[in-house]
Amino acid sequence: MIRYNSLRSIAEHINQDLVLDSLADNLSSTAFSLIANNRGVCLLYLVDYSTHKLNLFKTKKEDKGLAVKAKEGDIFDSWVARHTSPLLIEDIKKDFRFDLDKIKRDELRPIQSLVSSALISENKFLGVLRLDNPQANYFSQDDLRLLLRLCDLAAVSLENSELFQKTQDLAIHDALTNAFTRGYFMDRLQEACLRAARQSAQFTLLMLDIDLFKNYNDKFGHTAGDIVLKKLSKKIAESLKEYNPFVSRFGGEEFCVILEKVDRKKAFALAAGLCKDVAGEKIILRKKETRITVSIGVAAFPVNGHDPTELIQKADKAMYSAKLKGRNRICCI
Repeated sequence: MIRYNSLRSIAEHINQDLVLDSLADNLSSTAFSLIANNRGVCLLYLVDYSTHKLNLFKTKKEDKGLAVKAKEGDIFDSWVARHTSPLLIEDIKKDFRFDLDKIKRDELRPIQSLVSSALISENKFLGVLRLDNPQANYFSQDDLRLLLRLCDLAAVSLENSELFQKTQDLAIHDALTNAFTRGYFMDRLQEACLRAARQSAQFTLLMLDIDLFKNYNDKFGHTAGDIVLKKLSKKIAESLKEYNPFVSRFGGEEFCVILEKVDRKKAFALAAGLCKDVAGEKIILRKKETRITVSIGVAAFPVNGHDPTELIQKADKAMYSAKLKGRNRICCI
């Protein structure tokens, strides 16, 4: 009765949380303490909709040093996902449904009993919540019933939190290029300035513009122009990935990149490499092979400015200087 009476407060707490990570942490912690008494292991798998596979999202363990190797689930999780049915195994050695030899090959940690349930909201399969223990007969039918109730309560909240996270992602990402939006970029640039000033550090801002972009739209159409923008956004991220670039679509065919802890000299070299990478990229438009080039302006904090407005003005001025000097090049102020 104590267990079931706690479900109401649990439901209220879960329903108020729209942040996926904290909701998942709360769900797995609740199941681990309420049903497993903080013994054994609790695993929360969520579906990765890009691969349609289970992905280990949260883990709660009695033994903090224990490794869970089945990051995409094992045969038990696959069974629950395939049948979308709850699973109770009192003693793995006596359960004829599963190949014990295969279990031993796939999972090295000791498991003797487990209880597991699918997370389903309006016929949409979201994932699997599972508890297992190295002791046989650790879980009962009542444990399974409680887990089912908990999963029923959590499933709708999990789906809502996933939708909320997608909405947040859409709000800060450009729909066409998947680069960050200008508004979010300005917030991050302000944060970068404050952080660098506080730490007496440097960072660099790159501003890029596609050379003669109007020609691509006029020759191949605006759909082709969209392809060019998407290709460039991807190429910027790939070329600078080692330096964790913050890539934003600043407007039209312009992109801005924040490179934290990178000084102006290093940024100039990176921009030169990016210029070369972009120019060497083949783009097929209406079955014709073409290429683009970019002009890049470089501005560094604090050498060229101490606030976002000043840095953007300097980077913009440098970029137009690159265009005036013949395009497909980099300039610093």
